Amino acid sequence: MNIFLESNSLQEIREAAAAGLVQGVSFSPNEFAYADPDGDQRERLEELSHEFAIPICVTIGALNGKDIYREAKELAKISDHIVVQIPLMEDALAAMFRLNAEGVGICSTLVFNGAQALLAAKAGASMVRVSMADLDAQGQDSTETIAEIRHVLEASGMESDVMAASPQTPTQVAECVTAGANIISLSSKVIRSLLVHPLTDRGLDRFLSDLSKRPKRHS
Repeated sequence: MNIFLESNSLQEIREAAAAGLVQGVSFSPNEFAYADPDGDQRERLEELSHEFAIPICVTIGALNGKDIYREAKELAKISDHIVVQIPLMEDALAAMFRLNAEGVGICSTLVFNGAQALLAAKAGASMVRVSMADLDAQGQDSTETIAEIRHVLEASGMESDVMAASPQTPTQVAECVTAGANIISLSSKVIRSLLVHPLTDRGLDRFLSDLSKRPKRHS
């Protein structure tokens, strides 16, 4: 199971990579533009690709087949590490199939059940991205959906990875793993929350208290 960090920040990615906590990046062009209106997205992607030899998932802004293909090819020119995120819709399927044949990595987004995941995999997606928040907002069991998609892909002999996107709690992260997610896409805030447990805090307090009570050595 791999963790993809949801971040456009070089510093955040460096810190996570130094701790062995990131095997990929989920890059959001919209968030990058919002955070740095004058920033150069292509330059940032080149920096990330050069510094980190890991997959970098980038969402495209096109919604018709020709534009999807053209934009994906432009992104793929930046680096072999770029994985193009394409929304699952009818117009995208032929473009995905062609891009895959030409060696472009594809992550299919807006996938919410096993049947959709199967179509995405058949069209050439090496990853299918499942938004946990969107499913939860509809009252659906998001981890059950992850398990269904994993089962359908395995039963059909497809090798696409299932990405559980943006689980918000430590419990949900653990459930994604047991449900069969190959990749979990997390913000740095959620990653830090995985460290938190009241018993851990209590144990650290006790440890520090014990240290303070140790007799000091006299030189």
